[in-house]
Amino acid sequence: MHAVWLAVIGTVVFWLGYRYYSKFVAEKIYRLDPNYVTPAHEFQDGVDFVPTKKSVLWGHHFTSVAGAAPIVGPAIAVYWGWLPALLWVLLGTVFAAGVHDFGTLVLSVRNKGQSVGTLANKLIGKKAKLLFLFIILILVLMVNAVFAWVISNLFIKFPASVIPVFIEIPLAIWIGYAVYKKKGSMLLPSIIALAVMYGSAVLTSKIPALQIDLVKYFGGAEASVAFGLNGVSMAFFIWIIILMIYCYIASTLPVWKLLQPRDYINSHQLVVGLVIMYGGLLFLNPEITAPITNPDAADKSWFPLLFITIACGAISGFHGLVSSGTSSKQLNKETDARFVGYLGAVGEGFLALISIIACVTVFSSAGEFKEAYSSFAAANGGGLGNFIAGGAQLATGIGIPANIAATIISVIVVSFAATTLDSSVRLMRYIIAELGTEYKLDTLTKPHVATSIAVVASAALVLLPKGPNGFGSGGYLLWPLFGTSNQLLAGISLLLISIWLKRLGRNYLVSFIPMVFILFMTIWAMIQQVVFEWSGLGSTDMNLLLFIFGSIILVFAIWIVLTALKELTKKDHKMI
Repeated sequence: MHAVWLAVIGTVVFWLGYRYYSKFVAEKIYRLDPNYVTPAHEFQDGVDFVPTKKSVLWGHHFTSVAGAAPIVGPAIAVYWGWLPALLWVLLGTVFAAGVHDFGTLVLSVRNKGQSVGTLANKLIGKKAKLLFLFIILILVLMVNAVFAWVISNLFIKFPASVIPVFIEIPLAIWIGYAVYKKKGSMLLPSIIALAVMYGSAVLTSKIPALQIDLVKYFGGAEASVAFGLNGVSMAFFIWIIILMIYCYIASTLPVWKLLQPRDYINSHQLVVGLVIMYGGLLFLNPEITAPITNPDAADKSWFPLLFITIACGAISGFHGLVSSGTSSKQLNKETDARFVGYLGAVGEGFLALISIIACVTVFSSAGEFKEAYSSFAAANGGGLGNFIAGGAQLATGIGIPANIAATIISVIVVSFAATTLDSSVRLMRYIIAELGTEYKLDTLTKPHVATSIAVVASAALVLLPKGPNGFGSGGYLLWPLFGTSNQLLAGISLLLISIWLKRLGRNYLVSFIPMVFILFMTIWAMIQQVVFEWSGLGSTDMNLLLFIFGSIILVFAIWIVLTALKELTKKDHKMI
């Protein structure tokens, strides 16, 4: 079978979902009001609450939620065959992710831009709010660790990508100043910035002297391993420190200075990256060498693990944090929520779809695929590398040399991951401040104090755990817990939306049905991991860490779900 058919099927399903289903949800369920005064206008402060054009906000929202997760998850999940991964991405995007991302955005806008953690207080009580905030805090901490780990190793594996990635920062600051101070257009400057980035990517690919290779400067024998990428521990350590300094600065700046313009540039990167890979797919029209379903995948059952392995790209609780944490504070009109929230989920679905296609066509034969995906551990170790190699191979279909294409694709992945990373640190600052307010610890409400705690804790989590290959394996080994925690958060957020819709007397089945499915699969998978995988005698230190984190999250989540379901069945309730 030719892979182009997967792209055709996916495009048709996504188009139908946005054109018809999202319109139904917007008009009949959420009932968007173009005259509603959004928090961006009501609380405009020029820092966090900033009314923003929907195209610019879509760029920020999409690149904040995309990161590396919609690439890595599908790249691992094709271990079970391409059909289960494809169906979950398509159906999950249309009926779960779109409703979730769109819904948390509208719910937050209707409640002064408050986060889903704070809204839990209004919907299911103060204790549930605090437990929910702690779950969110642990999740964003893991997001920071995982994405910092991915970026550092991509810089080590692809040193040609460093200058193109970092050159985006001054370009974004220039665009922010030009647009918000001089009232200029963002489109042309962002296209120029993108041209400069990719021009530098071509140069660094061809001129080794322009490549920032910390392995060469801080060489050593000890290697760190993540997603199939090799590098030395000192280089990895230095990149983590640099990333945390960047996150501190980026997450405390007003959103118009760096976050919005950089994310707008990255939204163009999405278009360019998808055009390169989908365009190459049309010209190459490669055969799928992976099986429809993999009968040799006996070490790990796809049911229910598929639904937590592919989180971002089908549905992700982190999206609700972005929708209610930053995007809701920038929404210009309530009717823009459909474009920003639902279409943002569709954009990520397209990214997950091309990740599947790249990984099932990169191998020349079924035998090569089975060798690369010989076990679930092998799939975890090589997923990201397989995507970059597969994406570069697709790019050759439109005449781009494979080495330049690999640099460009790694720049895109790092840019998205960096956007998610500093948005996540900003969200963590908000949560720490909320907890400080709740427990009357005024020091924690100060932006620089909360941000310092966020970056130090994130750096510690990614650096301290020791994996089987030595120093700094924490971010990679946290991936299984990231998936389950992420989906639990998504299920709880859908439950909050369901309670809100029921209180308004509306049809809440659009959120309730995917909520039941997600929570059932995720709690089942999490019990398997916590009870049977991470709690055994003789477990490694990393397994102990996973067991502790996983047990806390599982107990908190079950408590919240039971409390929320009780609230959902009440006949008398307070409107919000």
